[in-house]
Amino acid sequence: MRITPKTPEVRVPKLVGLMAMDAREAAKSHGLLLNAPDRPDFHLTVVDYVVRQYPQPGAEVPRDSMVYIWFDLGDGEGGGGVREPRIPRPPSGGLQRELDAPGDPYPVVSSA
Repeated sequence: MRITPKTPEVRVPKLVGLMAMDAREAAKSHGLLLNAPDRPDFHLTVVDYVVRQYPQPGAEVPRDSMVYIWFDLGDGEGGGGVREPRIPRPPSGGLQRELDAPGDPYPVVSSA
């Protein structure tokens, strides 16, 4: 009877909040593989942040297991919310000095 050694279990690190390059390094240091279903060019991704992962942090999995990470929240899962348009719109032109209206019968008197 041949006994095969059991693959050592490792804990999945927390990858949410890490940049892509840091997530790759963290997974590699734990002996895990990463897959990003929403990024076919994952190996080129550098500064995008991980927003979701499976399995969850702390789960025990065999070494060389696949951990799935996502960089975009799916439809209806939060995100940045509605950004435009904002009503009422802020005034254009920045700060301006108040001027007398043309033909004002009571002009502003200056002490200067």
